[in-house]
Amino acid sequence: MPSVRDLRDRIKSLKNTQQITKAMKQVAAARIRRAEAAMRAARPYAQRMRAMLDDLVEKGGKIDHPWLQPAAAGRPLGIVLMTADKGLAGAYNANTIREAEKYARRRSGESIVWYAVGQKAAQAVRRARGELGANWVLASKERSMVEQARSVAERLAGDFAAGKVGEITLVRPRFISMLTQHPETSRLIPIEREVERAASLSSVEFEPDGVTVLSALLPKYLEFTVFAAMQETLAGFFAAQLLAMTNATDNAGKLIDELTVVMNSARQAAITKEILEIAGGAEALRAAGH
Repeated sequence: MPSVRDLRDRIKSLKNTQQITKAMKQVAAARIRRAEAAMRAARPYAQRMRAMLDDLVEKGGKIDHPWLQPAAAGRPLGIVLMTADKGLAGAYNANTIREAEKYARRRSGESIVWYAVGQKAAQAVRRARGELGANWVLASKERSMVEQARSVAERLAGDFAAGKVGEITLVRPRFISMLTQHPETSRLIPIEREVERAASLSSVEFEPDGVTVLSALLPKYLEFTVFAAMQETLAGFFAAQLLAMTNATDNAGKLIDELTVVMNSARQAAITKEILEIAGGAEALRAAGH
């Protein structure tokens, strides 16, 4: 059985850990509100932009644009792995990384170029099969997330146009609720056309032409899709960290209570032993005096 001193040191260590987890919980709770508000503000815009893109493609007839053509055979597969920059959020980052690894295994016959967004993603792709094309942090102190998303989108579009990759897929966490975040895989380029809808409500005329209009719209669509995914990833990270730190704080409290009971029992046993030794010594002295 550990000594009273050892138990006291363990309790002190747990209290220090509990203070850290409680502070991180409070920070995550403060940041999740702003991150979730930004994510929910960006999501409808991304959905409307996608709907507008689908309408243009559907109503514009056959438009010859590289981003709308089937993936080119023989070219490497580009995988964008998006995670948070930090850990201490349970399995939040690990689940997304595992999903990306599963997807890469399913495409085992192809060479892979990785694009990492988030420090945890950059660490993971260095161990993965394939080549590292580029990496970015999720939340930079030097520039805004909009600028980060624009940098990512420009690099992806440039590599696709140059033929370095024939297809680009995004693997990132999807924010479902404060308690639920699931990894999601979606193709960025070429654009996946939606299922054919009902007949067009009206004809659409392009000025100067459909290719020019889509050439201007598609980069903006890619940029905002990446931006919205980054917002979701950040909001999901704070939600997962809030839950993880709440559980860690509660578990530390339970361990402290359990160890306190054990320490009190050990201390009581030590006191009882000392009393017995004193009583035994006194009895021996009385016997020797007789």
